[in-house]
Amino acid sequence: MRRIPFIAWLAIFAAGSALAAEPVKVGISIAQSPPGSVVQGTQVKDGLEIVKDMVNAKGGVLGRPLELIYEDNQGIPEKGRAAAEKLITSDKVVAITGGHQSSVCLAEIEVAHRYHVPYINTNCWSDDIRLKGYPEVFNPGNYNSRVSMAMAETIAAMKLRNVVAFAENTDYGIGQAKLLDKFIKEKSPGTRYHYETLDRASKDFTPAVLALRANPPDMVINIMLPPAAYILMNQLYEQGVAPSAKTWLYDGAGLADYPDFWQNVKDAGKDMICFALYHPKMDIPPLGKQVAEEYKKRTKGDPNRLIFQAADSLLLIVDAIKEAKSTDPKAIEKALRTMTFTGTRGTFKFNEKKGNTYQQWADIPYVNYQLTAVNQPIADSNLIQGPGQKLDVSKLQKPK
Repeated sequence: MRRIPFIAWLAIFAAGSALAAEPVKVGISIAQSPPGSVVQGTQVKDGLEIVKDMVNAKGGVLGRPLELIYEDNQGIPEKGRAAAEKLITSDKVVAITGGHQSSVCLAEIEVAHRYHVPYINTNCWSDDIRLKGYPEVFNPGNYNSRVSMAMAETIAAMKLRNVVAFAENTDYGIGQAKLLDKFIKEKSPGTRYHYETLDRASKDFTPAVLALRANPPDMVINIMLPPAAYILMNQLYEQGVAPSAKTWLYDGAGLADYPDFWQNVKDAGKDMICFALYHPKMDIPPLGKQVAEEYKKRTKGDPNRLIFQAADSLLLIVDAIKEAKSTDPKAIEKALRTMTFTGTRGTFKFNEKKGNTYQQWADIPYVNYQLTAVNQPIADSNLIQGPGQKLDVSKLQKPK
């Protein structure tokens, strides 16, 4: 009988011990059913699963396998609060992540704060989350002030005189619409601006759209998430309001790189200007390229911002555990606050100053691009502003 070398026995024993070790449990609260943004929840889950598999393939964290425990919050604050409570008290997770709708995050962080458990905010943009100043909450994703400032600067550069925004009736939508008003007054004081709040559960926005036909604005801005955002876009297009020769359509919600975007909007998406947090022409670290390749292999599709944001959310927890050499929530929190992190999108350290950038990646990179054809891949879109660059208005193509 062939003998197995002693060193091989050690490797087998170590691998077996790692598998037998108690897992490090991380709680994930996402929307997996309506009325929440299921498409967002799916993308977040995809990014998290890729990182979990990468970490476990290398022996886990501190010699223990990484386990993700999912709860469906349905995009409803009360469900999110209950999910966070269960994950912390019953499942004994060391941290929570995955949040991608602001009203839900605002409910969940109250629970995380009460139990002093780290909460990594994946994609909740509302500034109110940062303004709470909770030491348990960390924000590697985008925030409303960043978007509203960028949109106001775009409006000023385009010299627009009359702008209308449609915002969903959530903390995210209303908060961003109000911030946009503030920044337009600063950056483009000659621009008339108003916003209208729409019910995200509605399937008909025709009355609001028809009101613009008699006096079309220079630009309509979307501040809504799918599926409501898709319905609004189609009705704006069907009524000839935007995009049109008179009126630009600007998306401030990061819709265009969702995998179901084109199948839901078709001609309504052509000529739209997009604020975005990812473009294939952006430089990303090797880790980001590795995650992108794995996503393509698993889904046959191109990654979007949510894949990278979700990946970084879980990587932050893993790196903090390694930095602290502990799975104790307070030790993880301390490590998150002090460490410099290099993830899939770049290198940053959380801002310590209280306010709308508290424990936030303050200078998170963004781009503006224009879609110029139906079913156009983002890589082929018209990039009019790269990260850290000024908007090049001359590149914009007016709808016919």
